[in-house]
Amino acid sequence: MTTPSHSVDAQRMDQHYRYQRFVYDVTRRYFLLGRRQLIADLRPDPGESVLELGCGTGWNLVQVARRYPQAEIFGIDISSSMLSTARSSIRRADLAQRIHLMSADATTFSGVDAFGKSQFDRIFISFALSMIGNWEGVVTRSVQQLAPGGSLHIVDFGPCDRFPAAARRGFFAFLQHYEVTPRRDLLALCQHLAHEYKLELQFEILHRSYVNYAVLTRG
Repeated sequence: MTTPSHSVDAQRMDQHYRYQRFVYDVTRRYFLLGRRQLIADLRPDPGESVLELGCGTGWNLVQVARRYPQAEIFGIDISSSMLSTARSSIRRADLAQRIHLMSADATTFSGVDAFGKSQFDRIFISFALSMIGNWEGVVTRSVQQLAPGGSLHIVDFGPCDRFPAAARRGFFAFLQHYEVTPRRDLLALCQHLAHEYKLELQFEILHRSYVNYAVLTRG
């Protein structure tokens, strides 16, 4: 069922990426740092499942599918425009049989409803939390759908507090123009969830505080 909030958010994201989606991968490669490290760290065993929340154009999913040819690959996004671009990219990469996409809201996502799966071995979120209002709910919901031994990987913009003040202000103004808000409380939330769900937490501050990278692992 589509809720009113889902419909509003979907329309907002479709409008936001109506034209950006065509140049997204070319332009974002220069400042979405940390994605390649996240993908290298996933390391699913053969037959294990990998899910991306907020898969956008599908760039990450294609890289994951190529690197881990024996994994099951899934992706969701709330934007039908981005999913259309993702499906085209995946078809061009000849990976349509291996990557399964679904339109869904990450804040209310159910693996059972979308893919008939209650748990996933790897879940990752790449530069999507900074565009989601209820980002805390997305992380919590992801943890709840991790399989035993599974891990949640998150990469997103950091506080940039090691940058000169003028550069930081300019960069944050640039992000705000695109409705992107770095999540300064990501570490605190991950620490809380690690304690509540008895998870192992690894948290790295990369590229002079430009990027935060968190991994929560279920034992």
